[in-house]
Amino acid sequence: MTAKSFADLPYRPCVGVVLTNRQGLVFTGQRIDGPDTAAWQMPQGGIDAGEKPKEAALRELWEETGVTADLVEKVAKTKDWVTYDLPDELLGKVWGGKYRGQKQKWFLFRFLGQDSDVKIATDHPEFRAWAWKPWREVAEGIVPFKRAVYDQVFAEFRDYFG
Repeated sequence: MTAKSFADLPYRPCVGVVLTNRQGLVFTGQRIDGPDTAAWQMPQGGIDAGEKPKEAALRELWEETGVTADLVEKVAKTKDWVTYDLPDELLGKVWGGKYRGQKQKWFLFRFLGQDSDVKIATDHPEFRAWAWKPWREVAEGIVPFKRAVYDQVFAEFRDYFG
């Protein structure tokens, strides 16, 4: 495909979750797969057909962390969709080559459970390890092409972190 044809591809509709604990720290998990397995990220994933973004966010949170909807409280969501383009080396290789990147709706949830409620050893694990980190440090661990997304999301949610 040419650069122009990649630019004509749609964005994959997705959600992301900023999960905070009682101390205001943010859940981040170290990826098992992907271009940089040393990368840490927050839970995120695609929106299934007929699914509303909040439903998708709660499903992705459960699938990736074992945290169920009854253990979180919605605090906020991003006003608009946040987009990113895949880097050249991944274009045409991920998601069957159908998308140029992702458009994401992000949700801020407060975690009401205990650390023991987090279970990353799910049926299809995405993370090898997890930690609670200050929000300012979370973007430092993400793959570079998603950094602007994290910066934008944290800028929008900044007032909730004090």
